[in-house]
Amino acid sequence: MATLTVPSQVPSPTEDAEQLSKAFKGWGTNESLIISILAHRSAAQRKLIQQTYAETYGEDLLKALDKELSSDFERTVLLWTMDPAERDAYLSNEATKRFTSSNWVLMEIACTRSSLDLFMVRQAYHARFKKSLEEDVAYHTTGDFRKLLVPLVSSFRYEGDEVHMMLAKSEAKILRDKITDKAYNDEELIRILTTRSKAQLNATLNHYNNEFGNAICKDLKTDPKDDYLKLLRATIKCLTCPEKYLEKVLRLAINKMGTDEWALTRVVTTRAEVDMQRIKEEYQRRNSVPLDRAIAGDTSGDYEKMLLALIGHEDA
Repeated sequence: MATLTVPSQVPSPTEDAEQLSKAFKGWGTNESLIISILAHRSAAQRKLIQQTYAETYGEDLLKALDKELSSDFERTVLLWTMDPAERDAYLSNEATKRFTSSNWVLMEIACTRSSLDLFMVRQAYHARFKKSLEEDVAYHTTGDFRKLLVPLVSSFRYEGDEVHMMLAKSEAKILRDKITDKAYNDEELIRILTTRSKAQLNATLNHYNNEFGNAICKDLKTDPKDDYLKLLRATIKCLTCPEKYLEKVLRLAINKMGTDEWALTRVVTTRAEVDMQRIKEEYQRRNSVPLDRAIAGDTSGDYEKMLLALIGHEDA
């Protein structure tokens, strides 16, 4: 369900590295050339280009890009060019820093990646930051947020389709009881959300809906101003229908007074090779405007061109 457009005949990594090197030379950088190459290569192809570039020119491609580019365009190109696990490790680390801290980004990465992807993020985190993602999340969060986020980022869920209906029934009741008691930070509630497979959770929440006549997120809206409850609802959304959650992130990023470029860049670069098609369909359904038109109306220059290329816009 990705929308990244990769040409059927891809030049060799050597040719791509050479073209990129050319783009950095002479008067000013050739941004269009950079977009035409990097925005149309898969993760595996980008990795080979990086390796070839380092071997040929004795410099890290990311460092070269960092020197040549600036602002939102630079951030988009750098995030996109990174290995997906390293990118998520970097974004997670940023989300634990004082000035860029975000429980939402941590939750989004923990809930929308596959078990194996999340495991690789934790490995990449070790390698790059010489500590674990769990310890940083635990250190930089407190209270209920810590209680939820640490098991979320440590999770290694079963990925298959097997579902135990009796279990779904009993755990739907546990969730209902805890929510009725307003025990939103209860260990059992957190255990179910942070350990069960996505298929099992879907079955549990369907049962919850049918049995108790309300969607669980509706029951968790008792206090709309409560940030922990907001995060809890978002966690459930991310685990069960990520495209709905990610559409909302994009909608809010674009419709803000002044675009939230960080959120826009993060969603486009991390989902272009995953489920961007679904996100685009959801965006169109929800806003009656195609996502590419919304992005084009809200961004400009090379930043706009890069984003449009990544979401598979024909002319980009």
